Amino acid sequence: MVSTLKKTWNFLWKSDSVWSWLVSFVLAFIIVKFLIYPGLGLLLGTGFPIVAVVSGSMEHDNNDFFAWWEDNKEWYESNNIKIEDFENFEFKNGFNKGDIMILVGESPQNINIGDILVFQSNLDNPIIHRVVKVWDVDGEYHFQTKGDNNVDSGQGLNELDITEDRVVGRAVFKVPYLGWLKIAFSELI
Repeated sequence: MVSTLKKTWNFLWKSDSVWSWLVSFVLAFIIVKFLIYPGLGLLLGTGFPIVAVVSGSMEHDNNDFFAWWEDNKEWYESNNIKIEDFENFEFKNGFNKGDIMILVGESPQNINIGDILVFQSNLDNPIIHRVVKVWDVDGEYHFQTKGDNNVDSGQGLNELDITEDRVVGRAVFKVPYLGWLKIAFSELI
């Protein structure tokens, strides 16, 4: 038993063969997929603790908030969101395709205008956009979102009336560019 463990250890960590690399890769994938990801989900209270941003709907050109605001203020101001409000929002400069977002499960009553919400849409992948409206219907919260880089809230994304059961989580942290690995891998398959 001990010699088998020693041989396995040496094969995985000291051998420089193609087979040891392949087995190590598969083992790492299994550990991340079935231990780390679910563990993070349990810890953060959501089934999707880490998501990769796969579109440019939240991008701001040149990360110049004031230039971006000038180009987009009409929609926000017509929806009662002022520049002073937006300046205090998390991720006020948006985020980019290829970023990784860390999510937490959130009670619907704790989700506010300006928060970044991930929700199930009528597309294959969840959508990550900014909350622009919150309302209560008979004790159930409803949300409307909008991509910062989108002209309007998209009816095709079913984001005009997001019910509590469609909410996946709220973004709390961004890791730039790391999501390109997932995007590239997904596009290959």
